[in-house]
Amino acid sequence: MKLKPGCFLQYLYLDETHCLLSVRNAKALTDYFQLLDVHKKNALNNLQFYCFLHYVTDLKKKHIMLLFDLLDRNAEGSIGFDEFYLVVCLLLAHENHLEKQFIYRHSGPVFRLLDVDDDHTISPMEFQAAGFLFNIKKDELEKIFKDFDVSGE
Repeated sequence: MKLKPGCFLQYLYLDETHCLLSVRNAKALTDYFQLLDVHKKNALNNLQFYCFLHYVTDLKKKHIMLLFDLLDRNAEGSIGFDEFYLVVCLLLAHENHLEKQFIYRHSGPVFRLLDVDDDHTISPMEFQAAGFLFNIKKDELEKIFKDFDVSGE
């Protein structure tokens, strides 16, 4: 997963310590989100989300739609700014090779994102299915999964 050259997101700065945007960058992202939200519902539908990610990344349609489904937990057919912010921070973490720091700093939201069936556990299959988000190879995924699997389940 790579950002396309010249896209707006390349001009945003992700703090390496906390893996968050600065206030100025968060404001710019808020304005960008409002531009994308052509229906003025404070949310993006799957088509708007697809067009956004298709324009700024090299992700394939199946990965974009899987990510949308992971974010749209309540099946409303839209995602709000909080989910959008998470995706952008994740993209920037990936772009700056901060995936592991991002997972560590935002373990709660990442856990909820990966817990597809909402059973409060992440199976190896769930972890592997979303591996494209973190640019982690299969053998690294298995090691990370074992490191974080404190209960052994």
